[in-house]
Amino acid sequence: MLAAAGVAALAAGSALAQDSKTLAIVVKGLDNPFFEQINLGCKKWMEEHADSEYKCLYTGPASSADEAGEVQIVDDLLSKGVAAIAISPSNAPAMANRIRDIAPSVPVMTVDADFLEQDRDLRKTYLGTDNYLMGVKMAEEAAKLKPEGGTVCLQLGNVAADNINARAQGFRDTAGGEKGIDRLTGQGGWTEIEGCPVFTNDQADLANQQMSDVFTANPDLDAFVLVGGWAQFAPQAYAQVTDQVMDKLNAKELVIIAGDTLPPQTKAFREGRSHAQVGQRPFEMGLRAPDVMIQLINGESVEDPLFTGLDVCNGDDPGFCKDN
Repeated sequence: MLAAAGVAALAAGSALAQDSKTLAIVVKGLDNPFFEQINLGCKKWMEEHADSEYKCLYTGPASSADEAGEVQIVDDLLSKGVAAIAISPSNAPAMANRIRDIAPSVPVMTVDADFLEQDRDLRKTYLGTDNYLMGVKMAEEAAKLKPEGGTVCLQLGNVAADNINARAQGFRDTAGGEKGIDRLTGQGGWTEIEGCPVFTNDQADLANQQMSDVFTANPDLDAFVLVGGWAQFAPQAYAQVTDQVMDKLNAKELVIIAGDTLPPQTKAFREGRSHAQVGQRPFEMGLRAPDVMIQLINGESVEDPLFTGLDVCNGDDPGFCKDN
């Protein structure tokens, strides 16, 4: 069944026919609008390199929750033959284990999400966000809004997603004022409430239901941190959830910090449905990944990691969110 799911997703990503000139980008799921920005970057590269011998291929499982399906797609691509592959692993250990078993001869890099530190020998470089720094920035925004700290709930993605866990660590370390905090229990004035963190499995509907449940069960909550943008990717549902607490949001009794700055998210920010957004640059990831893969194919030296930067929007400086 998993193999069938992988093949179906491969077809959805227009990846049936492979050759040795394919530069493959495999994301966690085609249902996530964040990854569609990577696709647009890939397409833009194709437009700008119409005469290139290489082609950029974007694919992934239909659902971001299909971790096994993503592994199967990578397996299929490497078996059929690609020039290089860039992977955003949903389940970093599982993906690394499969890459180690296959031992591909073509260059492997990660994009958006990395392997765990002990598995990074399997890829040539990582292209994407400094995820720990992203968590740091979220904590800094929370501290501006709640200088004394308070109660907080972190909303995370897949349990084994290295990028999401790095953001959570960056938040906890910065908010708590010390390194290696597993859970905030009063450090720096911040305490994670019972039942949190919550894990969305990259599903927008689940993310919004979790937010609603947390708000109902914890009427005195001080901060909710969407370490990724999941709930905001379903703007109508997110509006309904935040309508429940708009008085608290307007008074900044409850503050919301969220990851990413896609159009539905910047709109939510302008409407006061979040107080700060810390945005990645997925389009740049998709645009740059093919060039990096070609460098690797040619045996050129490539920096590791390659960070793509962050865009921060808040009440003092709406910045990127003002007009996008």
